[in-house]
Amino acid sequence: MKYFIVLSLFLTMNISAEELQVKSESFYADEKKGISIFNGNVNIIKSNDELNASKVTIYTDKDNQPTKFVSEGKSSFKILTQDGVRYQGKSHKVVYYPNKKEYQFYGNVHLIQVGEKKEIIGEEVILNTISGKARAKSSENEPVIMIFNIKEKPKKEIK
Repeated sequence: MKYFIVLSLFLTMNISAEELQVKSESFYADEKKGISIFNGNVNIIKSNDELNASKVTIYTDKDNQPTKFVSEGKSSFKILTQDGVRYQGKSHKVVYYPNKKEYQFYGNVHLIQVGEKKEIIGEEVILNTISGKARAKSSENEPVIMIFNIKEKPKKEIK
């Protein structure tokens, strides 16, 4: 499929002097309302973070700086925290607040810490990339699942 690459002034992030690159099949923007809507195989890359979804809406302030990203449809992502911890995963919806550097994942969330056997599965997961703190909630019928890899020390033989 053909992609349109959109690199416009109102989507070039000045936050931490990082460039934001958005690819999609179609694009609509309303500068007065401060929204940009990307549809079809949306791929967003900012430094070491990546978001893929069928639709992403980006909200901007009066200075045309992004204040909120909302993905809809099946979303996949890769995130690097300030402490160098890498996460990847998927969910039905992702909300990202660049000023707080906080990701909010909703709907069938599966978050994996890369390189470690640490996973969170739930209905809602919030991850702050500055503090490294995460919290999760389950749906009414399902629990939050945490998976850890616990290394056991070898047992000594009893003689």
